[in-house]
Amino acid sequence: MSVLLIEAFYGGSHKQLMDLLQEELQDDCVLCTLPAKKWHWKARTAALYFMQTVPTSTNYRILFASSVLNLAELAALRPDLGKLKKVLYFHENQLVYPVQKCQERDFQYGYNQILSCLVADVVVFNSAFNMESFLTSIGKFMKLIPDHRPKDLEKIIRPKCQVLYFPVRFPDVSRFMPEHKLAHLEKVMGVRRNGDAHQLEARQKSGALMKTRDTHCESGLCEAQPGPCTTQQEGLPSPRTAPARGATSDVSESTNPCQEEDNQHLTFNLTNILSGRDCQQRPLHVAWPHRWEHDKDPETFFKVLLKLKEKDLPFHVSVLGEAFTEIPDIFSEAKKALGSSVLHWGYLPSKDDYFQALCMADVVISTAKHEFFGVAMVEAVYCGCYPLCPKALVYPEIFPGRDGWLFLGSARRQIQVSARSRTEGRFVTDGAKSQTCSLRQNCGSFQSVPIFT
Repeated sequence: MSVLLIEAFYGGSHKQLMDLLQEELQDDCVLCTLPAKKWHWKARTAALYFMQTVPTSTNYRILFASSVLNLAELAALRPDLGKLKKVLYFHENQLVYPVQKCQERDFQYGYNQILSCLVADVVVFNSAFNMESFLTSIGKFMKLIPDHRPKDLEKIIRPKCQVLYFPVRFPDVSRFMPEHKLAHLEKVMGVRRNGDAHQLEARQKSGALMKTRDTHCESGLCEAQPGPCTTQQEGLPSPRTAPARGATSDVSESTNPCQEEDNQHLTFNLTNILSGRDCQQRPLHVAWPHRWEHDKDPETFFKVLLKLKEKDLPFHVSVLGEAFTEIPDIFSEAKKALGSSVLHWGYLPSKDDYFQALCMADVVISTAKHEFFGVAMVEAVYCGCYPLCPKALVYPEIFPGRDGWLFLGSARRQIQVSARSRTEGRFVTDGAKSQTCSLRQNCGSFQSVPIFT
C-alpha cells in the first residue's frame, strides 16, 4: 500500500477517477473517502475527519487527493502524511467557479485551494483551461484581502502544475447504436461486423483521455511511454506542464424524488426507436446529460426547446443528468411544457442504460456557464452525438478545429438550425464521428502515465 488515495467528495467524476486509480494500482493503494453530500461542509472539515480516520502506515510513499480537501490542514494535522509526496488533482477550481450572486462566493474555498497548491509537490489539472484560469486568477483573487497581501503566489505554484486530461473509459457501445450510426462508424472509424456482434477496431484496450508530453521528471511526472491507442491527433492539445509566464455511476446519491419516480416509468424505449421509421424521418433527438444545477444554465437550454415547440419543429429530448438537493424550478416547468417531446427524464443509475440513451440521440448540447473538462459531452460524442456547445471554457480545447462543432453565435439559432436540418432530411453526423476518432486515438492506458513513481 504505497499510494494513499483520499477523496473528500466521493461521487460523480471524483468517484470515477478514484475507482479507476484503485483498479490500476490494485493492492498498492488504500482509498479513504467521504460521501458526495454537502460539498461545502466537506471542503471545510474533511481534513479533520481524515486526520482521525486515515490509518497510519510506514509503507505510504505518495498521497493523491482532489482539491476538495484542504491539503495544508491535513499535512499539518498529520505530520506523517505531510512527509509524503503529495499530488493534488483539480477537477474544478473555485477561483472562477460561477455563483448565482457575487456576494455568495466564499473566499475560504479558493483560499484553501491556493494553500493546498503551496504544500503539494505536484498539482494536476484536468484541462489547460482549468489550469490557466486558476493560475491567472490568483493575483486578482488575493486582492480581496484588505491589506498585507501575499505576493508572487502564481510564480511559486506554476512550476508544480501539469495538465492530465481526465481518464475516460470508453466501453463497447456498438450494441446500442442504431443502424445509421453503425454505418458511420464503419465508414469513419472502422467497425467490424461479425454476425450479430459489432466490434470496434480500437477496443482492445479501454483507455483514458490522458497523454502526457514535456512533463517534469523532477516532480515525478515523467514522460509517458507509448502504449496502445496513444497516437497524438493533430488539433487536440496534448496534456502539458504549465509554461512559465512572461511579463504577463456510480455517482453520488440523488435526493430528487421526481427522478426516482421517473426511473420507474421510463419513456425511453430502445426497441421502438430501432424498429421505427428511417433515421432521417425521425424528429431530431437532443440529449442533455448534465447536472441539474444553475452553473449548467438549464434555463437557456429549455428556453430554446420551448421556442422549437412554438415553431412546430419536431424533436425529442432526453434529460439525463443527476439532481442534488436544490433543483432549479425550470426542470419541473419544462417537463410539463415539453410534454410528448420528452423521451426520457432523469438520472440513469445504470451505465448501460445511460450509454444506450446517448447512442439513440442525434445531438448533445451544453449551455454551461462553466466546464473544466466535460465528461458527459465526451461520452456523448463517443456515442455518436453531434456536439453543440459554447465556443468558450474548455470546449475549444476538447473539440478543436471545426467551427461547426461549436456555437458561433446564438445557442438558440444553432439548435433551431439542427432541428430544421433534421426535418429536411439533411442532418449529418460525420463531424461527431471524426471527433470520436480523434478522442479514441488520444486514448491510452492510465498505466502509461507514471504519476505514482
